Amino acid sequence: MERLQNIDRLSLNQITTDRLNMREAVECCVRAEVPWIALWRHKVAEAGVAESRRLVKDAGLRVSSLCRGGYFPAATAAERAARMDDNRRAVEEAAELGTDVLVLVCGPAPDRDIDYARKTVAESIAELVPFARSHGVKLGIEPLHPMYAAERSVINTLAQANSLAERFNKQDVGVVIDAFHVWWDPELYAQIERARGRILGYHVSDWIVPVPDLLMGRGMMGDGVIELRRMRKAVEAAGYDGPIEVEIFNRQVWDMDGDEALALIKERYLEHV
Repeated sequence: MERLQNIDRLSLNQITTDRLNMREAVECCVRAEVPWIALWRHKVAEAGVAESRRLVKDAGLRVSSLCRGGYFPAATAAERAARMDDNRRAVEEAAELGTDVLVLVCGPAPDRDIDYARKTVAESIAELVPFARSHGVKLGIEPLHPMYAAERSVINTLAQANSLAERFNKQDVGVVIDAFHVWWDPELYAQIERARGRILGYHVSDWIVPVPDLLMGRGMMGDGVIELRRMRKAVEAAGYDGPIEVEIFNRQVWDMDGDEALALIKERYLEHV
């Protein structure tokens, strides 16, 4: 299966080098000639939105996405309203930072009522869409592996994400496909094709056997069992030719020197993605 010939589409998802601040992450990308960066809001908050934008722009990098919006279900009306306010701020930040993709991690059920939580997610996205559209920002629904249903997201399959996204215009809402979360799904390739025209991002890492930690156990590409190249080709066949984000939650990777981490990412990206 055809390998990638260059790193033109490679994006450093900022969580992969979480020990680095905004300036350090940007400088590592520049030295490694990685053209894209995906920003996280806690890192943006540390540096400030204006300074984050300046650092990225002055370095000549492009922002593939901002993570994250979402976490819509809440125990009280006041808390839900506060979360919607935060999502509107996230949209504004994405626009200011120069990306048109806000990644949504939709949130868990606060009261064990998972059906109601999923209904709340749909209603909240519908409420957010006009505001996001007015800022030129698309909402990317990222399904998370079912093991995260209780604490991070009640949207757990690409089929769910597709069904939710299809309620809205393609120009407003799409899906983000993260290999770590969806590789196991027997419907995966049919659902990738179903997502044609709505794929707003493709994230890569690997599934280590055994998984050392539910959150911090993602592997470097090639260290696990995911058919990353097959999935990448399927995503491309469905019309996505945008940046490919390397998103790895792993303390061993976090503890690496930034330049060493980027060198390994580039090597594994070309070899396995």
